[in-house]
Amino acid sequence: MTAPATASVLAPRTRARLARMPPVLLLAPALIAVTFLLLPLLGLLVRTPWRDVGAIMTDPAVLEALRLSLVTATLATGLSLVLGVPLAWVLARPRFRGRALLRALVTVPLVLPPVVGGVALLLVFGRRGVVGGPVFDATGWSLPFTPAAVVAAETFVAMPFLVLTVEAALRGVDPRYEAAAATLGADRWTAFRRVTLPLVGPGVAAGAVLCWARALGEFGATITFAGSFPGRTRTMPLQVYQALDTSPATATVLSLLLLAVSVLVLLALRERWLRGELRDTR
Repeated sequence: MTAPATASVLAPRTRARLARMPPVLLLAPALIAVTFLLLPLLGLLVRTPWRDVGAIMTDPAVLEALRLSLVTATLATGLSLVLGVPLAWVLARPRFRGRALLRALVTVPLVLPPVVGGVALLLVFGRRGVVGGPVFDATGWSLPFTPAAVVAAETFVAMPFLVLTVEAALRGVDPRYEAAAATLGADRWTAFRRVTLPLVGPGVAAGAVLCWARALGEFGATITFAGSFPGRTRTMPLQVYQALDTSPATATVLSLLLLAVSVLVLLALRERWLRGELRDTR
């Protein structure tokens, strides 16, 4: 191949590479944004009292808060799976009037201030709430300020993450697979269980991981609806808030632990994101 021919082949590639490079006016604000987002995390690492990490993490109050957080976040994720996967299917598959409104209502907890969510839960499930009032009068049982209230608050704020993730996965599955299963004699439940659910399994797993991480980090709705009682409703975020007044070193170590959990969540989802990145670069 002659030199002019080689140049004619390389020139389009070079131009395409240059076209993908961000302009300076966009690159500078992007670098500032990355610095702004990463500096607090680096500051947390720098200011962590590493010598005291072992003693702080073995403190009985910290271990109890960690245990409660893991249990309630797992229960909230399980409840979200039981309720959220069917809801995602309703949003993705059947076409009915008001589906857009229903989707908007489902996403409200994503933008609602968590404290407002806690107040709303109190107004519905409290002793004088719309639902909680009759239940309390009939049985004497009240949901707020119990471990079950922690699960309810975490489910309220975390379930939309699962629903939206699973709905997106369902929209990516060709409905003709379900139609083919129906022609072979499968009813709709069997088609969903044997065909659709395995196809959206990775999406369900990703949604469950996001849901669990969001439930683990929930603070506002939990402290409003469940309170902060040691060994009963005080989860890790509430323990961090409590430690800020008495032991900033403890608050720093516990914050680092929650940061580590967030990093693990990102690592769990890395393959899903990397596949999307590879598709974008093709």
